[in-house]
Amino acid sequence: MTRTADVWKERPRPKIDRQYGPLLEGRWVPAPRFVLRRDRVLAAAADLPLGMVMEIGCGSGALLREFAQRGHQCLGVETSTHARALAGEMLDAFPTARVVASLADEPSAEADLLISCEVLEHIEDDRDALAQWVANLRPGGRLILSVPAHTRMWGITDVWAGHVRRYSRTDLLRLAREVGLLVERIECYGFPLSNLTALLANRSLKGKGLAGGGNSQAQATAASGVDRSVHIRHFSLQTSLPGRFIMKMACLLQRAFLSTDWGDGFVMIARRP
Repeated sequence: MTRTADVWKERPRPKIDRQYGPLLEGRWVPAPRFVLRRDRVLAAAADLPLGMVMEIGCGSGALLREFAQRGHQCLGVETSTHARALAGEMLDAFPTARVVASLADEPSAEADLLISCEVLEHIEDDRDALAQWVANLRPGGRLILSVPAHTRMWGITDVWAGHVRRYSRTDLLRLAREVGLLVERIECYGFPLSNLTALLANRSLKGKGLAGGGNSQAQATAASGVDRSVHIRHFSLQTSLPGRFIMKMACLLQRAFLSTDWGDGFVMIARRP
């Protein structure tokens, strides 16, 4: 992606926060739940040899950039025009990373690691979608999939984001079996901080409509990964010394509860035989 000097003046390069990773100041910042999920995704991929990393629904491209920084070839798939623009900025410095609108644009792409975070819950036919993604995963390749957990936790934030459902462990195991995946483990992440922030978000979003001011589930889905209007206002608290300490402790504390069902999100790690 080429840009003129004037555009660079208007759009500063991504900033790398020592604790939270890449961000675009004033436009996209990592929300607390993103930070907690990132902790688990990076841990699940810590031993990954260099290869092709594909992220379905890459949003701002922040997570994918971290894999590009490690030396992986990276492919982001993102249907939202706005999100693709942000991801293009995030990945601009990495010639081996690119973002496309559809898997159909890269029919021969074969991933060593396929990541999808908070995407499947937006799709009516989740089994068919997951089967299509797995088809782009090489035999022996790894899948890291995150979704919101527990139907009992359905709330205003789910409607705001354009979700169709939440998942149980049983749901994920069934889906994995139906598309031929071998599940290594399922972690329930976020407890206790994400449970608290979910309650606060449900209150703050009451009466606020859909993500990005959308008028439909599809528009809310397109905006939900990059609408950080609330989090940008409070990000200075997250980057204060107390905020950094709380987030660091929350990332550590959640690890003690991954085998429980106490958190508000699941991360599934699986392989294609």
